[in-house]
Formats: sequence, C-alpha cells, structure tokens
Amino acid sequence: MSTITVAEALEKSSKPKSPLPAGIIASCVTPFSREGEINFQLLKPHIDWLIAEGANGLSPLGSSGEFCALEIEERKRVLEKVIELNDGRVALWAGTHHYSTRSTIELSRHAAAAGADALLIVPPYYMAPTAEQTMDHYRRIASAVDLPIILYHNIPLTCVDLKTNQLLTLYREGAIAGVKMSNPEPDRICQLLQESEGALRVYCGIDSVAFEGLCHGAHGWISGIPSIVPRAARALYEAIALRGDLGAAREQWRLLSRLMRLEFSAFSGRGAGPHWFSVMKTTLNLIGPPVGDPQLPVQPMEAGSLEELVGILKGLGYEVHPTAQDAKSVAKRLRSRGRS
Repeated sequence: MSTITVAEALEKSSKPKSPLPAGIIASCVTPFSREGEINFQLLKPHIDWLIAEGANGLSPLGSSGEFCALEIEERKRVLEKVIELNDGRVALWAGTHHYSTRSTIELSRHAAAAGADALLIVPPYYMAPTAEQTMDHYRRIASAVDLPIILYHNIPLTCVDLKTNQLLTLYREGAIAGVKMSNPEPDRICQLLQESEGALRVYCGIDSVAFEGLCHGAHGWISGIPSIVPRAARALYEAIALRGDLGAAREQWRLLSRLMRLEFSAFSGRGAGPHWFSVMKTTLNLIGPPVGDPQLPVQPMEAGSLEELVGILKGLGYEVHPTAQDAKSVAKRLRSRGRS
C-alpha cells in the first residue's frame, strides 16, 4: 500500500510539472461585452476563480472558449492574455483547432511561442475528411510543433470518428500524447486505457460519462462541469481516483448528475431545454465573477430553466449571487443582453 497521503497526492497533482496533469481541467470561457466584443478585463477574475476552485489545468479556446466565433488574430490575443494571467500556476492547453491544417499549424506555433504547455485540437470539422486524412492532419501538426497534442474526439461537431486502433496508431507514432474523449459511450475510454495499458493520457470529455470514465481509470476530466463548478467536479475526481471511495463518489455524482442532465437537455432532447453553453455561462455568472453572455445565435437561459439551475447550484453548496434569487428578473436581464 502506498504511503503517500491524500494531501500529498493532491499537492503533487496541483503542480504543473506535467503538461498533461491528472485531475480537473477547466475550459475557460471567453468573456464578451454586450456589443459582442472580447472583454479582456473580465478574464483575470475568471481565471483566478477557476484556479482557486481547484482546477489542475486550464484550456482556453476550446468549445467553451467560443473559438469558432473568433478570428485568428483574436484567438491569439485571448491566448496570450490567458497565458499571462495564469502565470505558470497550472498546466495550460491551448485550443488551436481550425479546419485548415495550415491555420492549425499557425495557431499551434503561436501557442508554443506564447508559452502554452500543450495543444488541444479537435479534428477538421464541417468537410468531414476521411480517417486517414484526419490522421495526416495531426501528423503534420506534430511535425511542425514541439508540444504535446491532446486530440479532442468530438463526433457530433466534427463528423469524424477515429477508432481506438487509429488513435493508438497516432499515439505510438508520437503524433498525439492524449485524448479528450467526448463520446457518450464509456467503453471508448475503457478501450483506450486498456489497449495502451494506461500509457496514453485519456480524459473524460463529456460530463455524461465522467463517473464511469473515472472509474475505468481516466486520468482526468475536461468538460462542462469541471469548467463551471470545478470544486464540485474535483470532489468526484478525488473520491474515485485518490481515495477509491465509491460511496462518496456516488453521492457526489447524484448531485452533479442533475446539473449534467440540465446542461445536455437540449442536446439529448433534440432541442427541448437550454443549450449546454447557455447553462455554462449562466452558471458562471451566478456563482463566480461575471463572464458575459454567449455570442449569438446562442442565447441566455429562460426563466424556468434558471430556477432549476439555481436550486442545483445551491444543492452543490455554492452561494448564488443575491441578484440571482429572483430567477425571472435575472432571465429578463440576460435576455435583454442577448438582444443588445
């Protein structure tokens, strides 16, 4: 039996010695003004809050960073600012994805020069390249940049599904160092861990499989919940990965799963319920420093869903800002922002 205490394990997991840490990776959001411009002044309190909440790493300009709503130069400015604000406190994965291999390499080289620890890259989207073309995309990026690459496996938003053997081929070639598995089938995580004997860093990439994925031995969790309630997400990670306390993990997941179901209600219900990103930014505005609203066309939450969200957050032990007590008035205010 290991003689390392839980406190020592937590201390080690919090140190950014590894570019691919175990634990909770928060996808920081990009704050916007009411006019839709990047609000750089809101970034510092947001980054500080995520780290204080227990995030083991940060990942700017992923899906939650609304990279698809930004021009390349805007993305570079956001990344430079987040790296500056992080100041080496935790590992930082730069989202450098782009449909174009050439532009992805440009963004990745910029991230390396700016001081990122690793790259998070989703497969080329919209045009749905073949599996071999997608693999070559990663090979070319890896040959151009000397940073670890985490492949962001996201079938719904890319129409690309690299299978276990293809992902392992890229890993054994040195083209990727890890996988963010955003697949609703927990066995996809299990397969990667078993076939690589745990050598490939595998992260739960969608909240619905976090409990099972961590029980299978996933190295960490990067998705919506770790990005909006990192402290509560870390409690689940610690219960499973550090203490092996299944009873505590089940109770924590009972609370977190309510948030997960609300978050993905529109996704799983084919449009019924709030958009997942509306839930994310609204949650951050309710319990943390303000981060503004999503870029249109995604809109803030409606009043009915907001009332449910406030109850869930209180159940997780979060103090909701006083202005959030009247859910209907908050929803009206948020909607007016979305129209401005």
